[in-house]
Amino acid sequence: MNAIERPPEKEAPAALDGIDRAILRLIARDATVPLAAMAKQVGLSATPCWKRIKRMEEAGIITGRVATLSPERLGYPVSVFVSVETADHSAAWMSRFAEVVTEMPEIVGAWRMSGDVDYLLHVMVPDIPAYDAFYRRLIATVPLRNVSSRFAMERMKSSPPPI
Repeated sequence: MNAIERPPEKEAPAALDGIDRAILRLIARDATVPLAAMAKQVGLSATPCWKRIKRMEEAGIITGRVATLSPERLGYPVSVFVSVETADHSAAWMSRFAEVVTEMPEIVGAWRMSGDVDYLLHVMVPDIPAYDAFYRRLIATVPLRNVSSRFAMERMKSSPPPI
């Protein structure tokens, strides 16, 4: 295999010590914690704590800081997990499907899968008729072999990755 054919090397996981991980746990729970309070909780002064946060942002470990919103209070109490199978795996189809996923605001999460399902979509809607309208738009945009929907009955856990 020559250099042109060689697959890209994987990035090594970032080396994080216990203090870095403690900072990440605090930020993941509540990104609004003041720097001074966070520093105190991890046993640092503000400047070294800030430098660690900046280093983790620059390394791509911290990719953003967001608020956790209540879908129910915002009028989107119905979560649907949609399995999508396609017979077309061409680059053109995949590109068009990625565009569709990006353009449909009801899709709040999307994954390309291995196994018997090609894609898994997390869809949030106000009610079943809204899901039906979403479904009709989805199947009208790209050719799909099979679409299967599973309605969530209860959210039992939602958390950041283990740190």
